[in-house]
Amino acid sequence: MRSREYDLDFRDRAGRIRAWGVGLLSLAAVLWAWCAVLLLTPYTVDEEPDDRYPQECESRLFTERGTANEGLFKNDHCQNERDWPEALAVLGLSVPLSAAGTTLLTIGILSARMSAHAEAMRELDRLADSRNP
Repeated sequence: MRSREYDLDFRDRAGRIRAWGVGLLSLAAVLWAWCAVLLLTPYTVDEEPDDRYPQECESRLFTERGTANEGLFKNDHCQNERDWPEALAVLGLSVPLSAAGTTLLTIGILSARMSAHAEAMRELDRLADSRNP
């Protein structure tokens, strides 16, 4: 394999690695958005199956009420429906995806830049050699 063909293959692999990094970071962003929805949006809860008038609940982050344990003792349906462990699990899943995505994106970008730098150096050496017989 000639050096130009190897370099093109190297850049192609760097582009695929970069694409994987972007994909993982996009998936992590979706998880962050899901966590934000769980914490910031109000919601409704059926007190009974097929309830015609569900109970309106405040968002989990901006509530004026007590903790979920207080709600369980008071038989509050809102406190049971959306609890912190679910939101924290979603956020926890996003952390390794973010780390892996950032790593792959960085490797892909740096590999492509190193290849471009090496090509520029070869071209400069070729120009210098052609000027000096």
